[in-house]
Amino acid sequence: MTPDLLRWYDVAKRDLPWRLTIDAYRIWVSEVMCQQTRVETVIPYYERWMTAFPDVKTLADADRHAVMSLWEGLGYYARVRNLHDAAKEVMDRHNGRIPSDPEAFRALKGVGPYTAAAVMSIAFGHPMAVLDGNVMRVVARVRDIRDDIRRPSTRDNLQRIIQDWLDPDRPGDFNQAVMELGARICTPRKPDCRVCPFSESCLALRNGSTDTVPYKSPAAKVPHHRIVVAILSDPAGHVLITKRPENAMLGGLWEFPGGKVEPGESDEAALSREIREELGVDIGGLTAFHTLRHAYSHFKITLAAYLGTITDGEPQPVSAADMKWVATSDLARYPFPKANRDLTWKLAHGSA
Repeated sequence: MTPDLLRWYDVAKRDLPWRLTIDAYRIWVSEVMCQQTRVETVIPYYERWMTAFPDVKTLADADRHAVMSLWEGLGYYARVRNLHDAAKEVMDRHNGRIPSDPEAFRALKGVGPYTAAAVMSIAFGHPMAVLDGNVMRVVARVRDIRDDIRRPSTRDNLQRIIQDWLDPDRPGDFNQAVMELGARICTPRKPDCRVCPFSESCLALRNGSTDTVPYKSPAAKVPHHRIVVAILSDPAGHVLITKRPENAMLGGLWEFPGGKVEPGESDEAALSREIREELGVDIGGLTAFHTLRHAYSHFKITLAAYLGTITDGEPQPVSAADMKWVATSDLARYPFPKANRDLTWKLAHGSA
């Protein structure tokens, strides 16, 4: 079965930039970028990244602002903060060489079992099988495993199976092959079983259960929050932006100050409270600017932006990591979350 998979991969694999190297740093970056992100989206980011940060030392030495700016738009920003911190660990603890020992590599910040298996197998040939969503789907269908893949016990079982399938002579190719198969052939809907190298041995195909396997129990209802932000301007026409703390969601990114509307609050009351807590000032003259919707991985928001001014006090970053008055023409130089970036574009183009 495994030889069939590798023969298929040798012929059908995509020509991806990180497959042209066995450099551990480049493979590591690609694996971090590709987590929860489509390959087609990653490619231009990867190429720009390698131009700016071609090796681990360049990344370790880079300013956080530059790193976050280059990542903007890929989302899941903890990935890039951890990658940047781990690069510094490589320089400080491993003499600038990415460790080839799996345990040492696993100890770096942000490196989980999947990343460790992918990088160690592809770059160094360690016989470590990866397990991600694509791989789980392939294994569950081939074995017609109908247990809930949200359960740790099911994932442990799938991990044991894929480890048993792993080709010890080509572990990196095997891992890439099974992930490629899940991404392109054994897809969540309408898998192309006619060209699958596992078609003859696939129990789900034989039993007619490819539409229901793998089984994932329903997720909890996604909460929805109303968020209000203030676009505060000074007499010179600059606007105030704040930086999120490193340990917060979207940490290290810039945003317009504000926060969540609590039950029973009006937008104006919530915004006044949030700005007082965040910057220690009072605001006024609020007028609606723009409202948009945005979805994160575990919740959705409606974001309402208001134009306004500071009426009392001198702003200080009370709960923010930093703050700056910035000309609207310079907002593009700062990394923002997607929803806030939409607001900066409208400001720069004079559109509400």
